[in-house]
Amino acid sequence: MKVVRGLKGIEKAAKGSVVTIGVFDGLHIGHREIIEMVVRRAKKLNLKSVALTFDPHPLKVLHLSSWIPSLLSLNHRIKLIDQLGIDLLVVVNFTKTISNLSPEEFVKEILISKIGAKEIYVGENFYFGKGAKAGVKTLGSLARRFGFRMKIVKPITIGKDIVSSSLIRKLITNGDIAKASKFLDRPVSILGTVISGSRLARVLGYPTANINPHHEAIPPSGVYAVLVRLKNRLFKGVLNIGRRPTFYGPRDKEPTIEVHIFDFDERIYDKEIEILFIKKLRDEAKFKDRDALVNQIRKDEALARAILRNYV
Repeated sequence: MKVVRGLKGIEKAAKGSVVTIGVFDGLHIGHREIIEMVVRRAKKLNLKSVALTFDPHPLKVLHLSSWIPSLLSLNHRIKLIDQLGIDLLVVVNFTKTISNLSPEEFVKEILISKIGAKEIYVGENFYFGKGAKAGVKTLGSLARRFGFRMKIVKPITIGKDIVSSSLIRKLITNGDIAKASKFLDRPVSILGTVISGSRLARVLGYPTANINPHHEAIPPSGVYAVLVRLKNRLFKGVLNIGRRPTFYGPRDKEPTIEVHIFDFDERIYDKEIEILFIKKLRDEAKFKDRDALVNQIRKDEALARAILRNYV
């Protein structure tokens, strides 16, 4: 997948393209379905498949009250979209100038002139143009005018729930990892950078990588069985989110995210890693002493290894 940040670097496809547009926050099952539809359709027509996304989130720039922090950082979104086989990802820097384009200008100047859209796939709640006031009805009218095909994709419903980024965020922050993963159609994950820590875990015999997450939705405090993706390699591990109450008072230490990677002995400071949450093992707890904590860590490792036995 080629990634173009901004509109200037786009090379218009000679035969045209099949395009989908959205923030794709969380890249949940609905987002994945629409992107995969675009990939299949583009291959059938021998056109380029294109996903156009925005950064920062348009609602943040428009200062609408419905905006909340993103589920995924931009880099995490890019990595996940890359797995779906799209040819080109265009990341538009969403500015006041972009937000003030009329619906006609957005279609003509970006979708037609820059990207060469022959077909456009959007969700039924897609809005665009000045003030984000134009919807799929306006896009359909412009499709007839400019001669491209528009496909409206209905949202996915699981049980009684309509899959949405806001619902998934709520599930993750409330600790319902299993349901959130079902809606994502993949494990809940965070992308972060490995940073230096207190080295306390190393003293206990369980060295950990401390993670600085990239402004993403984080599950609640506790101990989890996880998978760790480092570049193209996948490892098993156990992760703790919390304040380490056995050694620190509740206000003495900022919450940390640290992962012990099984059978691993590499220096990975400043490396970017992805943590995939498989199952919560227990809540964070305070132990009477160091030996009691180490004994529990051994149990956590054994349980995590058993849960992850069939992974990787």
